[in-house]
Amino acid sequence: MTDLSSFPITRKWPARHPDRIQLYSLPTPNGVKVSIALEELGLPYEPHRVAFEDNDQLSSEFLSLNPNNKIPAIIDPQGPGGKPLALFESGAILVYLAEKTGRLIPQDAAGRYQALQWLMFQMGGIGPMFGQLGFFHKFAGKEYEDKRPRDRYVAEAKRLLGVLDRHLQGKQWVLGDEYGIADIAILPWVRNLVGFYAAADLVGFGEFRDVQRVLDAFVQRPAVVRGLEIPKKEA
Repeated sequence: MTDLSSFPITRKWPARHPDRIQLYSLPTPNGVKVSIALEELGLPYEPHRVAFEDNDQLSSEFLSLNPNNKIPAIIDPQGPGGKPLALFESGAILVYLAEKTGRLIPQDAAGRYQALQWLMFQMGGIGPMFGQLGFFHKFAGKEYEDKRPRDRYVAEAKRLLGVLDRHLQGKQWVLGDEYGIADIAILPWVRNLVGFYAAADLVGFGEFRDVQRVLDAFVQRPAVVRGLEIPKKEA
């Protein structure tokens, strides 16, 4: 049996199944990227809930795995060379899992770079911009009389949705017929924008028909349905 006791995080979140990938996460747009990928790939994993309401992400145990105090993070007991690998940043984890299994990413060099460019599009654009819009529309920002910050992110969110919508015309998924990590990275953020952030009307989501079409197909995938609920909240 794999011994993960050298990782301080296991003192706060003991590994009941140390031979499985250990996932430290929450069902947020970034968190579910990894749980969805794990479900799609059928890799054995053990989820651990990092409770923000208890500031778990600021604990010394969590910071020992991710000094940036963000979810998700993983420990793979069977990393490169058969040695445990600790990894944070959802985009890096998606690439790692895809390359570990040879799935969810094209095997040819050109296709691989196309997948990575759309992954970076999410990491550098959709995630940060949609997140800022969510703050100003749903959370503390809605109390500000000056709506210019909110409107800035509304305009940028609409621009990004337009880029994505035009790209998806005539395509089943971001890379065409092949579903993969680009879809898993982008679509949870779109779902969150129009769902949890309740910003569909604000950004005119009805105009982006191809984004809607692909999002609808995404959320019907069984692995996505399961992954969106992980880690479950403890009763």
